[in-house]
Amino acid sequence: MDPPQKHVAESCHSASNGEASTRVQTPDLEKQHGEESVLVTNLYPETDLDRGIVGWDGQDDPKNPQNFSSGKKWSLLALISAMTLISPLASSMFSPAVIFMAADFKVTNETILSFSVSIYLLGYTFGPLLLAPLSEIYGRRIVLSAANWFFVVWQIGCALSQNIETLIVCRLFAGIGGSGCITLGAGVIADLFPREQRGVATSIWAMGPLIGPVVGPIAGGFLGEEVGWRWIFWLLLIAGGALSFGVELLNKETYAAVLIKWKTEKLAKETGRSDLRSAYAADKEHASAKEVLLQGLKRPVLLFCKSPIVFLLSVYMALIYGLLYLFFTTISDVFTSQYGFSVGLSGLAYLGIGFGFMAGLAIIAMTNDRVVMRLTKQNGGIFEPEMRLPTMIFFSCILPISFFWYGWTADKHVFWIVPIIGMFPFGVGMMGVYMPIQTYIIDCYPAYAASANATLTATRSLVGALLPLAGPTMFDTLGLGWGNSLLGFVALAFVPIPIVFTKYGKSIREKWPIDLDGKKA
Repeated sequence: MDPPQKHVAESCHSASNGEASTRVQTPDLEKQHGEESVLVTNLYPETDLDRGIVGWDGQDDPKNPQNFSSGKKWSLLALISAMTLISPLASSMFSPAVIFMAADFKVTNETILSFSVSIYLLGYTFGPLLLAPLSEIYGRRIVLSAANWFFVVWQIGCALSQNIETLIVCRLFAGIGGSGCITLGAGVIADLFPREQRGVATSIWAMGPLIGPVVGPIAGGFLGEEVGWRWIFWLLLIAGGALSFGVELLNKETYAAVLIKWKTEKLAKETGRSDLRSAYAADKEHASAKEVLLQGLKRPVLLFCKSPIVFLLSVYMALIYGLLYLFFTTISDVFTSQYGFSVGLSGLAYLGIGFGFMAGLAIIAMTNDRVVMRLTKQNGGIFEPEMRLPTMIFFSCILPISFFWYGWTADKHVFWIVPIIGMFPFGVGMMGVYMPIQTYIIDCYPAYAASANATLTATRSLVGALLPLAGPTMFDTLGLGWGNSLLGFVALAFVPIPIVFTKYGKSIREKWPIDLDGKKA
């Protein structure tokens, strides 16, 4: 290794996220380039046993997840994305069949029935706050596997429930387990993909959380009608169990800090040296296992409370997510009572918003990374996470259209295809808002992407679980037309928010850095 390279390698040992750069001065470089200094980038910390530092065996180390082959990277992402479809499916699949459960358990309270559906999302609120930091301490693989099997086991409890109380408790625990793939996917994307590929990767991974709640009511409606509501949970058990087994067999650890920790422990044992330290922890004071665990568990809360940009984006996404679930509260009832659809057929009405999700997903996947690369080039090759956000402005303007279109056409009993088409703009708009925020958070906190994503997931799931409980009362009072118009006006009020994020996001982020594990992030 020549001196300049060694200098750079040493400067990178403290980079917790595996991405670092430094400006070095050497006579040779000055002479060659005719300038006083040159920017030399070393992306990944390397091993330097003379200093007791353990890192990667060069920038091209094949064991570094960032250097995995494209086929291996996309296969791992596809594996996690498949489970990410099953888990959100469980959130809404039960919804159209709840009337059959109500008849079995003789429950007539509408709020309790709605709560039996939305309680699953409360699991999404609590689960990420525990699972994300655990994955940053013990690794993605073991935490994801444990969460998946936890989700699968509680489907048995749901299927065998003999009263509404048992069903609600089992749904809550199933949601906690189901939040694993939703939470850790962001971390795996940060582990595997460079920033110029994260837009496409996030689009693929996000298909489940957004398409699952749409496909769920379609499948659940027909299942509940034909074979009974309990078979919804048996089907989730079978599908979830099969995919969890696949994850168990094929998944690999991808979190760099954990991989290098294992490597450090192995080298220390082989060489008999007690002074070896992981490059990802070289600048941190020695901490006990208990202190590391507590710091990890606090991280999502710190991000929410002390980072204004994470707080504001979490609240914004939660409000949009709440609008989605308020939207959902009327669809089945409208198409069964006003248009004479059966319970099974009423689920097909969700296709309008589903096609919108798919269209929005395709647009973002094709444009987001390209926009970022163009803006980076215009900025002298310097990337800033806020370059993810400008596309949100356009999509936030599309979002409110559906509430007025769907609300008034359904209120006036216009031919059934018209309100279904009216849901399409919301699907496009929500995807265009959701995806840039998700990728932006990964770019801002690549080392702690799982914890940052946990903050987003917990916040939006809490709102998504509780806000729809007010839906029946609101629509009974205001009617479909004005009830949905109210939601539309709220969505219109959100339009300036992406403009503020795009213009002032960098200033906000840099003005209030937060201390994660003893350093500013």
